[in-house]
Amino acid sequence: MKMLSRTELERSLKSELRPLYLLVGPEIYLRRAAAQAITDAALSGTLLREFNESSFSLFTESVQSAIAAAEQLPMMSERLVVRIRDFARLREADEEMLIRYLNNPAPSTVMVFTADDLDKRKKSTKVLLDVCTVVEFPPLKDAEAKAWAKTRLKELKISADDQVLSEIIRLVGTDVQTLSNELDKLASAAATTGRITPNLVEELIGRSRELSNFELADHLLAGNRKRALETLHRLLEDGAEPVMLVGLIAGNYHRLALGKYLFARGGREDVFRNISLPPFKRDSYISTLQRSTAEKIARGLQLTAATDLAIKTSQATPRLQLEMLVCQLAG
Repeated sequence: MKMLSRTELERSLKSELRPLYLLVGPEIYLRRAAAQAITDAALSGTLLREFNESSFSLFTESVQSAIAAAEQLPMMSERLVVRIRDFARLREADEEMLIRYLNNPAPSTVMVFTADDLDKRKKSTKVLLDVCTVVEFPPLKDAEAKAWAKTRLKELKISADDQVLSEIIRLVGTDVQTLSNELDKLASAAATTGRITPNLVEELIGRSRELSNFELADHLLAGNRKRALETLHRLLEDGAEPVMLVGLIAGNYHRLALGKYLFARGGREDVFRNISLPPFKRDSYISTLQRSTAEKIARGLQLTAATDLAIKTSQATPRLQLEMLVCQLAG
């Protein structure tokens, strides 16, 4: 297995293309961008691009179709690209066919697999990890999201100071798709001045959303199912995206896990040196840390991850999935 970071992948595409890539992790926006970068590098200079690029979802299409496309010769091009997503839906009966291809890939084809997660018990997963160039896309940490936001605003020719960026991350979370949407909205509003101000963040992202997010987290951790559902419905009616809300709930549990570790290591000061919270929430946050068990935090992380996957794979309506999650967490 050849593991690359996102930065190493970008550099490698300038000098070397490999026949098999695996892009794995829940950060969908950056994962898609990487798949596109691989495709662009492979088909650079190709005139008949549409004849040399194909994409398959194992939800609706068979792996046989994808392999058949990969074994074709490129049309007036050095290479062709085949992208396969939803790898978790690979049928057990099709594993051997895929393994045969992975062990002997077509020399003129670049095949790109994308997945939120992998079942490492499967034989095909083990082979995939062994032969592919693997790039992981975990959720961004706050500092990484802030660095990405700086780069994005530079592209938009809009400025914002570090404090404003920190506030945006705190309100929006680190899901890059959601962050991108909010930054585009803020940049549009700041077009005349070229600068995003704290007042603009307050106006467009909203104090009401911030308070509702804190309120939702409080009700979940307190086990108040009725109030949690009421707050969830208010957030949805205000236009909050379901995937963003799952990310915010997951972020609360991630911060809770980090906070519990920091509190045990260095007490209150160590917690707030590493976790940004408004002053009015600090006392209640410490109380929550002391009440929360490691088992409860782990369960919260597992349930939010399962709900995120269910929403992204259309197992039920996003609203229903969120309501089920809130009932489970507040149960």
